[in-house]
Amino acid sequence: AYKYVAEQVAFGPRVPGSAAHKACATYFINFFENLNIKVYQQDFKARSFDGKILLGKNIIAAVNPDAQQRILLAAHWDSRPFADHDSNKKNHYTPIDGANDGASGVGVLMEIARQMSIQKPNIGVDIILFDLEDYGQHASVERSVNGAETWCLGSQHWSKDPHIAGYDAQFGILLDMVGAEGATFGYEYYSNHYAPGIIQKVWKTAASIGYGDIFRKEDGGGVLDDHVFINKYAFIPTIDIIHHSPSTTSGFFEHWHTLEDGIDKISKESLKAVGETVIHVAYLE
Repeated sequence: AYKYVAEQVAFGPRVPGSAAHKACATYFINFFENLNIKVYQQDFKARSFDGKILLGKNIIAAVNPDAQQRILLAAHWDSRPFADHDSNKKNHYTPIDGANDGASGVGVLMEIARQMSIQKPNIGVDIILFDLEDYGQHASVERSVNGAETWCLGSQHWSKDPHIAGYDAQFGILLDMVGAEGATFGYEYYSNHYAPGIIQKVWKTAASIGYGDIFRKEDGGGVLDDHVFINKYAFIPTIDIIHHSPSTTSGFFEHWHTLEDGIDKISKESLKAVGETVIHVAYLE
């Protein structure tokens, strides 16, 4: 998984409209197709908080595409166009590498796909890479009433208009910022509100394979992330495995939305704990 995180970061910031963004999308599609996994591309337009029309691409890789019983695993693949929480104000409009915030969850899902191409699960698994998650309101902008809706544009689009009409899954697991050194995961508020049974299933699985110290039975704060829209619009009970850090001002990992979110901060141990937990959950279905 670490290798796949590094390969994404090597493209440079995956900012919508950039050459890196385009090249990275091609890289994902080739990756899944080389594993003989069916790929759907969902191109869409969305308006950003600053009035730009953005072209987004959600990428869906379907393992066992004909299976009726399905689960979905997701992460966002774009990286934030602004380091608006960087300690240096000069960097506040500079794009970030998004090694942890973006690439880490995708890297884990790519490794899960690779393993599932070798040992097929009993059920169908849809791996969804959402675009335009991180183009939300700049920190300098006064928070507006609908500020929350400026984030997660790809999942909002997919949740209202999925790649297959009438798409349904038993449950979903979203991965976000899963690669930091010493990352721990608590019960994220919206996850526990919409899908408490899935939280219990995943945390129990983590504990059973020795990751109880990483998946902690504690409050993990509330994060408006892609899973909220999947729950709200697609009605699929979905949880978010997201690194919550009460000790930082942002509540996220130390280098969140800064130029420091680079590959050198990624921990193989964190990726492994999350990947093994999620793949165990999938194989047990």
